[in-house]
Amino acid sequence: MKFLRSFILCICVLIAGGDAMAQIVTHNDEALRADSLRQEFDKRPYFGLYKDNYFVFGTAIGDEPTVRNTNVKFQISFSQRLTKSTLPWNTYLYLFYSQKCFWNVLEESMPMTDLNFNPGIGIGKPLFVRDRFIGELKLMAEHESNGKDGDNSRSWNKISLVANILIGPNFVVHGKAWIPIIDGQNNKDILDYCGIYQVGMSLTTLNKKIGLSTLLTKRRGWNLNYNAMVELSYRFNNNQNQYFFLQYYNGYGEGLLEYNKFHSQLRAGIVIKPRLFSDF
Repeated sequence: MKFLRSFILCICVLIAGGDAMAQIVTHNDEALRADSLRQEFDKRPYFGLYKDNYFVFGTAIGDEPTVRNTNVKFQISFSQRLTKSTLPWNTYLYLFYSQKCFWNVLEESMPMTDLNFNPGIGIGKPLFVRDRFIGELKLMAEHESNGKDGDNSRSWNKISLVANILIGPNFVVHGKAWIPIIDGQNNKDILDYCGIYQVGMSLTTLNKKIGLSTLLTKRRGWNLNYNAMVELSYRFNNNQNQYFFLQYYNGYGEGLLEYNKFHSQLRAGIVIKPRLFSDF
């Protein structure tokens, strides 16, 4: 896939010294200059957005809509920077937290059927090549569970390496790979469904009005078995980072409770995005 090859190329260029990457990122966006970005990393609020924060509603695709497969999905995600200035190797220490919920609002008691909690701690390193900001690396320890006990309990831990690389001011490629530590007794096969790594890309129009992103999560195995998510966003106010949002998910592992069941869901709603790029 083209974006996967681009991602691998960017990582190789970074390791080789970054000369080719500096030629790729040649736009004149002052906001991406090293000095201004380093100052912003030091001076910006300690508390901020991490992943997309969204609230969407929709139903199943390919199956007859019912009150059980038509629901609300929302995500709350933020980070807290713990260091005022850089640590060794120009890194920052962060706390991360994300919470994803599936809410069956059409059922009689409107139950929240699945709550996924995802706290973590890690270091982040802004990447600069020839005085240009080109992305960020993160090394994280994270936990994910649904807070239930008994047969419905699901949990696992990951040591994750995350990369977000700006190919240009309107194009980001990203990837995430992890070393799993599976402690959940009821989800020993979670890698077969929730995967072993993920890759994706985000593309926006020149005026940042419309955005398109894709995310592929590779399930364990040698065959081409991916979970796929495609998102389309439209910013309805030029002075805000709020967007109308369309999200399509196809595959397994959308939520922890039914991680081993296939879902094909289309939902629409509103999303609030971080300024530079979203983590996944």
